[in-house]
Amino acid sequence: MNIIGINAYHGDSSACIMLDGELRAAVEEERFRRIKHWAGFPSMAIQYCLEETGLSLTDIDVIAVNSDPKANVFKKLEYAIKKRPSLSVILEKAKMAKKRQSISDELETNFPGVQFNGKVEHVEHHLSHLASSYYASPYDHALTVSVDGFGDFSSSAWGIGENQTIDVKQHVHFPHSLGIFYQALTQYLGFPNYGDEYKVMGLAPYGKPRFLDKMKEIVILESDGSFSLNLDYFRHHNENISYQWENHIPEVGTLFSTKLESLLGPVREEKSTLTQEHYDIANSIQAMYEDAFFHLVNTIHGTYNIDSLTLAGGCAMNSVANGKVYRKTNIKQVYIQSAAGDAGGAIGAAYVVSANAEEICDKSRMQHAYWGPSFSDQNIKSLLDEHKEEIENAGCEIKYFDDEYVLYEETAKAIDNAGVIGWFQGRMEWGPRALGNRSILADPRRGDMKDILNLKIKRRESFRPFAPSILREEVNNWFEEDDEVPFMMKVFQIQEAKRKEIPAVTHVDGSGRLQTVFKETNPRYHGLISAFKKLSGVPILLNTSFNENEPVVCHPKEALDCFLRTKMDVLVCGNYFIRRINV
Repeated sequence: MNIIGINAYHGDSSACIMLDGELRAAVEEERFRRIKHWAGFPSMAIQYCLEETGLSLTDIDVIAVNSDPKANVFKKLEYAIKKRPSLSVILEKAKMAKKRQSISDELETNFPGVQFNGKVEHVEHHLSHLASSYYASPYDHALTVSVDGFGDFSSSAWGIGENQTIDVKQHVHFPHSLGIFYQALTQYLGFPNYGDEYKVMGLAPYGKPRFLDKMKEIVILESDGSFSLNLDYFRHHNENISYQWENHIPEVGTLFSTKLESLLGPVREEKSTLTQEHYDIANSIQAMYEDAFFHLVNTIHGTYNIDSLTLAGGCAMNSVANGKVYRKTNIKQVYIQSAAGDAGGAIGAAYVVSANAEEICDKSRMQHAYWGPSFSDQNIKSLLDEHKEEIENAGCEIKYFDDEYVLYEETAKAIDNAGVIGWFQGRMEWGPRALGNRSILADPRRGDMKDILNLKIKRRESFRPFAPSILREEVNNWFEEDDEVPFMMKVFQIQEAKRKEIPAVTHVDGSGRLQTVFKETNPRYHGLISAFKKLSGVPILLNTSFNENEPVVCHPKEALDCFLRTKMDVLVCGNYFIRRINV
């Protein structure tokens, strides 16, 4: 079958295409719309998937959607009868359910004159999450866990993946949610934007868990491994929280109640100065999440005695907790695919439909994240020719290297000379992490590189760390754990003796959110890091996303624009090397 999977009308709307059980393309809509976390119907992502495979909408057998308005219907009725939420809450949820059922209308609007002859299949939200990780993983037999905000009236689910099937054992239903806990407390700390939770993770190592006892008044751990919220501290269960999920950057209204201020003190205003108390609250939020997460994992491991684990859902993006799984549990191996959040539900829905048709095979396994658009050197040359005068007026020269190894050497030299490099290669990454194809790269040995990057390019909070990309074969020489982390989804401790050698990628607590780079899956990035190692003795590059307060660049024109409007030193686009010579 030819299957398109979509995540629609939620943050990080996305689409993928799967042909005969094999994933062929996947991309988030934000990369085309140029609006972070864009929510709505992913028409441009669908169009890319069709173009990448040379198909038309008429060739598609199934559109798989990662939500099912009919899921948990009795739980919804039970809650409505017992709790009697406001009429506005019920009407808003009914409106969104109706929207998610109108996929055929959206296809007709966005693809006029093209007949879709297939069918639309709705897949329950958390089953989509579980599938997105289990079927992509290298494991045949694994515990599989999904933890996020909410989807289809649930916030979490877990079960067992075995022999290409998933047996869902348990859900945590609305209104209890670890994702809502973390998001509400993120808002409380003065980070109101959708997706700001990673800022709390970055802030946490600067503090101590001084408020953990108070967090335990908010989140209650249950004997079956699940959790519940003290709803006195929240609004989402009985008030109509403002949500914006359509053709827009996602927006979520205030989730916490005024009682939270009685517990923790006044809410921090967005632009106000961060204090040690805020650091300690952030640390306590992270500690509470970890307590609940490891309570869940340890309980289900004790029940089923399975040593492999796959994770998905927005909370699976908590790389700090993920990096502690081997220390805090008896789990022996963990897999998290590169788009663990809601975007990944698109591939999860497609996997479920494919598995039901018995088309899942080894080709379904996801060993890399490079599923987005790519551009040839001829595409890049045409762009550079068109903008030659602008490039020259910016004091830049353009070189072309036929020999890719010379390209690696010249780029490594520029990094060694404190250059900030825009690195644009191959197919764009699937998921939020830049993994060596749409990256800004720098020297991890420079203690001042964080300040240089924030001044020249990123213009972001000073407490946020930058990530180390390391050759896979070198991990045990630099980190306390030796593991494969191809999608930058785990934070490990850097060996104490090595921290002073790579201060730019060592966080305040001695950790680093690493990416292990494999020659087999990204030979160009591996070649560049190898060239830098030959020059410096360090098999690591500082890696951050190629953007400036926008979605990661997708097209060479966006890479060139970002390069020209910032103080980046070099842009390497395919085999083209554009360098500032007059600064």
